[in-house]
Amino acid sequence: MMEYKIDANNKDIKTVNSEIRKAINNGAEKIVVENASHIHGLAAGLKQGNVIINGDVGDYVAALNDGATITINGNAGKFLADNMTKGTVIVNGNAGYGAAEYCYGGLVVIRGDAGDFLGALNKGATILVAGNAGNDVGTYMVGGEIIIVGNVGEDVGNWFIRGNIFVGGKWKSLGHNCKETPIENEDIRKLEEYFNKYNINADPKKFKKLVPISVRPFYK
Repeated sequence: MMEYKIDANNKDIKTVNSEIRKAINNGAEKIVVENASHIHGLAAGLKQGNVIINGDVGDYVAALNDGATITINGNAGKFLADNMTKGTVIVNGNAGYGAAEYCYGGLVVIRGDAGDFLGALNKGATILVAGNAGNDVGTYMVGGEIIIVGNVGEDVGNWFIRGNIFVGGKWKSLGHNCKETPIENEDIRKLEEYFNKYNINADPKKFKKLVPISVRPFYK
């Protein structure tokens, strides 16, 4: 496998992202980036490639991802995978405020905890959190699925319109237009597939399913 290494120390975002794109265009099968904790917007807008980031990284990592596989061996800042359309983003740590907002598709896996407003305005992505999540998860969500193995904060699914939210632990409160519904066998099978694929120790039969009360919550 052709591997290309980038040391981001003392480099700015424009330089590092340019190196990543150049390596992909030159046929690198794996690109390893190190010392990038100071960089915001790393690996943004990629349409292909396999990028591995060793260590913590700043805000907006993997934003506008359009087909790449991006793995972060550390913690991610705010707005992880913002506006992603397709591809896979894996965080082997925690993610901050607003992870996976406005995503049209793709898969985001966070092995640690996620902050507030996870998956807000999600339009079609699958978002899997192996730890806990903060408040306002799935706010204004219009599609896709959010799976949280641990606990969730306040106003889960606040004003969401379409999609599913699965919670393995407890929540502090449900948001407007959100209700619990019985989990189905198809849901259990789907959760089991994700947990097996990403080596997450959780029992899908113990999860609770949240759905919108109405698809027209702003109309009387």
